[in-house]
Amino acid sequence: MKRREFIALLGGAAASWPLAAGAQQAGKLPTIGVLGSDAAVWSPWLAAFGKRLRELGWIEGRSVTIEYRWDDGSPERAAEIAAEFIGLKVDVIVTTGSVVPVLKSATPGIPIVFAMAIDPVASGLVASLARPGGNATGLSDAGTDIAGKRLELLRQAVPNARRLAIMANVDNTQAALEYAEVQAAARKLGLAVTPLEIRRVDDIQQAFTGLDGQADALYPVVDALVAANRTRIITLALAARLPTIFTNWEYVQAGGLMSYGPSFSELFRRTAEYVDKILRGTKPADLPVEQPTKFDLAVNLTTAKALGLTIPPNLLALADEVLE
Repeated sequence: MKRREFIALLGGAAASWPLAAGAQQAGKLPTIGVLGSDAAVWSPWLAAFGKRLRELGWIEGRSVTIEYRWDDGSPERAAEIAAEFIGLKVDVIVTTGSVVPVLKSATPGIPIVFAMAIDPVASGLVASLARPGGNATGLSDAGTDIAGKRLELLRQAVPNARRLAIMANVDNTQAALEYAEVQAAARKLGLAVTPLEIRRVDDIQQAFTGLDGQADALYPVVDALVAANRTRIITLALAARLPTIFTNWEYVQAGGLMSYGPSFSELFRRTAEYVDKILRGTKPADLPVEQPTKFDLAVNLTTAKALGLTIPPNLLALADEVLE
């Protein structure tokens, strides 16, 4: 896939942009480093990010430079990219919460904006939502808060489910937090839990092989590793005839059964506003972490049919997106 470029119109006086003006006077445009898991996965979210940047007056090549890098869910690759961003002297890094610890240890002086994070406080990304402290801030996707709600919706779609497989990259602190929350919520609903712990790409196939029919549904905890391998996971889940529930509708569009969570495109749109403020001189420590207030339900009826499921009409009535 070709790397997307987001071209914008320049607006506002350069004098009102302290960091940008300083960089331009030195002969270098302010630079945004984007570190994501996979270009194809991030494409719709970056479209929203780029559109908002345009509305805020940033034009690539004239008032800002954007460097895109992909780590494929690998912490080792993320560390290499962090070093590369230091060499490029980027002014701010956009990423997700799961990559922030790697970046913070490597780039303590560069502002970081996370477009989504499962639990920024519990995972140690920030001191508090109101006062982040340090060099990182951004947006929460409320992963641990709505894990129970996701399972309730899944149970409505798959009322006969008795055993739930939960897949998570347990080396990721944030994913581990949601993993624990999902297990607790499943047991409250009377579901037996089959844990699928992954740490690298090779573990995904092995996890499905080891299931051997010991699950009626699958809850993948989305982090960089899962996002970079979403097609593989969805394909294996369909082959195993496992209904899935994810965090956002792009996974449903890719073949997952259901999703419930905030719009990732909206999170990235808001991320552009954080970046704008930082490039204008605001410190990350002074920008409170934002929490989502709207959550969307998406259902893929084609996938439901392939799995032999009939989605209840009352559940479809609640859905914001229904793919047929």
